[in-house]
Amino acid sequence: MAAYLSLAESQRRIAGYLHRFVDAIARQDGPTLRPLLAVSSSASLLPLADALANFPDSSRLVTQSDQIAQFAEILLPLLRSIQSHRLRCFAEAYSSYEKAANAFLQEFRNWETPWAMEAVHAIALEIRLLAEKGDRELASVGKSPEKLQAAGSFLMKVFGALAGKGPKRVGALYITCQLFKIYFKLGTVHLCRSVIRSIETARIFDFEEFPLKDKVTYMYYTGRLEVFNESFLAADQKLTYALARSDPLNMSNMRMILKYLIPVKLSLGILPKMSLLKKYNLLEYKDVVDALKTGDVRLLRQALQDHEEQFLRSGVYLVLEKLELIVFQRLVKKIYIIQKQKDPDKAHQIKLDLIIKAFKWLGIDMDVDEGECIVTMLIYKNLIKGYFAHKSKVCVLSKNDPFPKLSGKPVMAS
Repeated sequence: MAAYLSLAESQRRIAGYLHRFVDAIARQDGPTLRPLLAVSSSASLLPLADALANFPDSSRLVTQSDQIAQFAEILLPLLRSIQSHRLRCFAEAYSSYEKAANAFLQEFRNWETPWAMEAVHAIALEIRLLAEKGDRELASVGKSPEKLQAAGSFLMKVFGALAGKGPKRVGALYITCQLFKIYFKLGTVHLCRSVIRSIETARIFDFEEFPLKDKVTYMYYTGRLEVFNESFLAADQKLTYALARSDPLNMSNMRMILKYLIPVKLSLGILPKMSLLKKYNLLEYKDVVDALKTGDVRLLRQALQDHEEQFLRSGVYLVLEKLELIVFQRLVKKIYIIQKQKDPDKAHQIKLDLIIKAFKWLGIDMDVDEGECIVTMLIYKNLIKGYFAHKSKVCVLSKNDPFPKLSGKPVMAS
């Protein structure tokens, strides 16, 4: 397309872009300024990119007018970034864009009102997207991917510019969410802690002041962090908050949240309905749920094996693996119920030999020592109330609520 443009048309497009940029700042028009910074996330700059490819002296257009030249430190690298992105030189596009973003941030610090917040958010998104593209390009030619790490450092500067006591702080949560996406991508989730402390402990922030979309994203990522830390009650609270406030018609987002909320609920003893798993295409959890219902350890292990790659990629494999103890509890409870029907007076005394036979019936080889270890662990974890009589090899259950309920609320209505 660029080859068919005349020099005059190319010059007109570039000049038009420069004047729109300067006018948007002069009028403090954030919505107009935002798409002018969207190098990779919008197709609106493609005509400009074609013009830049056809007009070799765009820098002259920036410097020939004092009104435009005052923003040259932003505009010159921004135009280079737009052109590099069009040429699919993504690492170069990122480097140029970061220079423009740094210059823009310096201007933004001097503006008293947050009128340019949409533009700052556009820059934060572009920094992340361009860094991801740049790193993929570098990795493809055998070079060390470094742009995403640099993007994280830049966004921390943006966060610092927003996290003061003024009206600009309302934009801080969006930047936090972009940082989370970078840290999760890099596998450096421990770096989330500093920004979380700033949001959750600083008195200058009122969480409910932030835009709903940012609050949902924040709760989703902090909920995932709680899953990694095995703080299931906290994870339940955060992920449930995100789910309840998400657009129910956005199936992709609902599924993304449920992918982590369901393992959390399972760990708290709450089983989702099959209709929910079908509706959101989460059938990888079906056999896990069935194993918990029936106390079938073999079924749980098979489910983990069948979907191992998927669960590992999501980061929930270890959470699901630890459900084995709850499955053991369900199995002992089934033995207790059957025994109670036969002999109510002795139902609370379950011989270890009977438990081992149940495991062997499920195809799981287990000796006396292993069986005793499992029962002891169930008691220690408060999944069973009672004690183990070592001499007689009998699990003596409490006559009052021998199988305590785990604390949790249903996932959601299907």
